[in-house]
Amino acid sequence: MSFFLLLVCAVVGCSADCNPSPTVAIGTKAPANICSGDLIFNEDFNTFDLSTWNHEKTASGGGNWEFEIYNNNRSNSFVRDGKLYIKPTLTTDKYGEDFLANGVLNLQGGSPADECTNPQDWGCERTGSETNLLNPINSARIRTVESFSFTYGRVEVRAKLPAGDWLWPAIWLLPRFNYYGSWPSSGEIDLTESRGNRNLIKNGINIGSELTSSTLHFGPFWPLNGYERAHFEKNTATGQGFDTDFNLFQFEWTPNYIEFRVNNESIGIVRPPDGGFWELGQFSSQVGAVDNPWIYGNKMAPFDQPFYFVLNLAVGGVNNFFPDDAENPGGKPWLNTSPQASTDFWNGRNQWLQTWNGDDTALQVDYIKVWAL
Repeated sequence: MSFFLLLVCAVVGCSADCNPSPTVAIGTKAPANICSGDLIFNEDFNTFDLSTWNHEKTASGGGNWEFEIYNNNRSNSFVRDGKLYIKPTLTTDKYGEDFLANGVLNLQGGSPADECTNPQDWGCERTGSETNLLNPINSARIRTVESFSFTYGRVEVRAKLPAGDWLWPAIWLLPRFNYYGSWPSSGEIDLTESRGNRNLIKNGINIGSELTSSTLHFGPFWPLNGYERAHFEKNTATGQGFDTDFNLFQFEWTPNYIEFRVNNESIGIVRPPDGGFWELGQFSSQVGAVDNPWIYGNKMAPFDQPFYFVLNLAVGGVNNFFPDDAENPGGKPWLNTSPQASTDFWNGRNQWLQTWNGDDTALQVDYIKVWAL
């Protein structure tokens, strides 16, 4: 037994049938003691436990000027038949057409559970105009920020991704404490991201619902981000997208590597060299006298700290996740360079609204499981 594991046993205690684990978990739903192989987080969505899942409330657009408002509303996030649904709705369904151009969106709430969670980019309060309409979509983004964060483990999520043009589902993780600084210094783990377009083609490849991607984001400061060295894609290559059935999205996170899998098939592994993610990102050749933010962590830093789950369904945005040069039936109603992209998107709803059909537009999650190493 290693000195580290002996130390763990000395702190938390290890019975004869409990092998110690490098996995650490914190939060109100984290187990007190962890043995190797333990199931330490088991969300089956038989109920919608809001002591586990905290809703974000903001119109900030995820830093990408996306077109949705995140709120706590059972039209947008609910549990049915043992599955979580995160489903988009139209802002006009709630407030009427005139609200987009003339209304005031105020997400400031009076109770602790109803506070606006992100004021960035007028995310808590903004006023609509004919040129810059208020966000035309309502959706949800939920997280385990208070209830469960962990370092190292095996993760499996069974989910069905949505179908509908310009929908952007994501199942991912963020650092609990930003130990190494603001994004992307403290990292981000994207388990799965996809696009709801069923026929979005670039360079002859379907980059819509037939494609899922997994990514690590890391860098000493924005905009320096080494994600391109830790980005992996899986295309079904069958004509049947990830929106047609439930699939397994998995990753194994150890003190030596992070490996992503889809339906038990490895799609990529990140094994940092001795110089860690600073060396992997080749940042010393890209910047001047900038300190390595991970110098005091181990070689997995920033991925050596507790991360929590985030589940959300975004729509659109201007960060080129939906490329302007991709081919899509009916075209794309906005350009990523447009100063009024959200307005252009809404004015082009004859293109995309016909592709949004009932529960097909929802990100559906059957379960999330985390095992200790």
